Amino acid sequence: MNRKLDFLIRTVRKLQACHYAWGSSSRTAVPVLAFGISRPVNAVKSIYPCQFLWYVSSPGHQSFVRFFSEDILPCNVEEANADKQKATKELLEEHAQGPEPVLIKPTQLPSDFSVSPNEDQSAVKEEVEMSPDQLFFNDLRKCLSPCDVLDLIKKHPFSLKHSSNCIVSMWILTKKLSEDQRFYERKLMFQHPQFSLLCQRLMNEAKYMWPDDVAQSMLAVVRLGVPQNTLLVQTLLRVCQERLNEFNDRSLSVVASTLQVMEKCKNVEALQAGLLLLVEQRLPKISDIFILQTILKSVGKDASLSLKTKLEKKLLNQMDRFTHTNTHFMFNVLAEINFRSSSILNACSDRFIEHIHGTSFSQLLEVLRSCRKLVYRNVKLYAAIANYVAAFFMWDTKQILQFISAFENLGFQPIDLMDKFAEKVISHPGSLSMKEIISVLRFYSFLNHIPKGQHQEFLEVLNDVLTNHLPSISNVNLLRAIYSFCILGYLPQPAVNQLLQQEIINDLLTSGEQNIEQNKMMLHTVNVCLQLDGHSLIAPTTLPVDKPPSGSALIHPDVEEVLLTLLGDRSLFQSNVQETHGYNIDFEILMDVNRGIVISNAEAELLPDDSKIQRVAVLCARPSALCVESKHPRGKLAMKMRHLRLLGYRVILVHYQEFQKLNKDEAIDFFKGEIFSADASSDFK
Repeated sequence: MNRKLDFLIRTVRKLQACHYAWGSSSRTAVPVLAFGISRPVNAVKSIYPCQFLWYVSSPGHQSFVRFFSEDILPCNVEEANADKQKATKELLEEHAQGPEPVLIKPTQLPSDFSVSPNEDQSAVKEEVEMSPDQLFFNDLRKCLSPCDVLDLIKKHPFSLKHSSNCIVSMWILTKKLSEDQRFYERKLMFQHPQFSLLCQRLMNEAKYMWPDDVAQSMLAVVRLGVPQNTLLVQTLLRVCQERLNEFNDRSLSVVASTLQVMEKCKNVEALQAGLLLLVEQRLPKISDIFILQTILKSVGKDASLSLKTKLEKKLLNQMDRFTHTNTHFMFNVLAEINFRSSSILNACSDRFIEHIHGTSFSQLLEVLRSCRKLVYRNVKLYAAIANYVAAFFMWDTKQILQFISAFENLGFQPIDLMDKFAEKVISHPGSLSMKEIISVLRFYSFLNHIPKGQHQEFLEVLNDVLTNHLPSISNVNLLRAIYSFCILGYLPQPAVNQLLQQEIINDLLTSGEQNIEQNKMMLHTVNVCLQLDGHSLIAPTTLPVDKPPSGSALIHPDVEEVLLTLLGDRSLFQSNVQETHGYNIDFEILMDVNRGIVISNAEAELLPDDSKIQRVAVLCARPSALCVESKHPRGKLAMKMRHLRLLGYRVILVHYQEFQKLNKDEAIDFFKGEIFSADASSDFK
């Protein structure tokens, strides 16, 4: 029996040796440098020699290891699969935090190594440790930079299986570096004499590699910054086209991720078209959620609506298998391809809220930014994130401001979070930089947030901090800070006195480096606030700035029809009234205070005492003027309402989007209560 086994081993070894001789002679050298600019690449005839039994990455060609004792193997099929999948996932997940280990695929025993089952295992282990391949991979694990990897090519005998491992390792090593270090290392890498040799080997050997290694090599080459029009990149694209049907689902996701960052060209478009067809064909059999998400993110922009719909249904069917990471990543995927799937977003929101505890800062912020890009409004999700951030108030000032900024962009008012941050500012005012003060003022004024019970104290603290920065503040930032203060109804005296200097006003209105129209708008607002909100400490001043042209008046025929039905006479109200300070009033109604009735302008002129006339201003607010899904007015609308009240108006605020949902009788009842009720509220109920 032993003689038959030895004979079989010797036969396999001779067959392998014959193949290596044929394989090395069948490859032709490329007569141009791998890094040269390529001309159109001719199609290469695909040859897939399955005799490359020793190639490291394919678990399907490891049957010969059964001739050896399982106790002495340095690796097995399961380990090879696990390492291969782990390396691929690291290439795809560039956003993963923390340094990644250099992942090297385990090497096989050399083909000329055989042993009978009765040989001493210690001798086998000693010979394995002395294997050139094992020495190469051991040294590869120790490399700290791409140039270290390139040095190994000269130091060790280089074989076919090393090419893919080297280029992938070089990319993984560069991911650990900062942007400046990465630029420097890439420059050294391109200048390294062995880099051209590695590129040539990749071109020559691409058609012999296993498909997953071709995909990973192309991703690594592109991510390393090799120009797309080089012969190397174009060759890898053509090989992927020819062998696309051989790629498994994970390899397809790698190819899709690579195409996502490449510019359009004939080879890219051809590969992308084939990829879309193959994905649609294989979609029912793909079960890995991460692969589905990666493919959707990579090809979703160019995918047909039918394919997007199929992917959407597939993901919804897999929703019960979503991990918290999958849920968070789904927001990013949909935002990347600008695909607003309400069904997926609603399902992911519920799962995200359910497992929100322990979510990192970056994940929370990314979800909010994705919601803004998708114009996805989910107050329940916003409130859950805001409450979580406020409850675990462990973030630094910069992180909190990023959260509030994200909520500001969504138009959502995180009340508890902003109240807690106001307390932090009051207790530690010196921790704010000048840039942070400008941001805080902008956020609080835009959302019209007044800290509960600490309004005046909060604004005075901000005023004191701003005063300390006045010697170094730029004119534009000075104007922005005062503009935000004015929206909140507070006039910072030292800052206003500095702004009123003639040279600063001239600079804001004439400097070509600034947005002059925006400066004019802010100066006009400050001017109005000085006239209406001013107090005795600030001398009444009129800034030398013209009133900006009023925007086109919005027409609300449905509101006008309801008012006409209620009042019975078109002369009893006016539409689109321009107030002297530049404010537009949608509808103005005059009332006799003593009689509690609506009167016309002609009747108002006959009254001897103007104090007996009450002016009612009806403002129809669009959703953009209110915080999301609420009746809370944002900054500019809140300031307008405050100023109209100072001018003697009673303000009725109509949430126009909600008003349009009412039938005519409900709308009439609403206005009847707002206009004639003694306890009329200015908010739409």
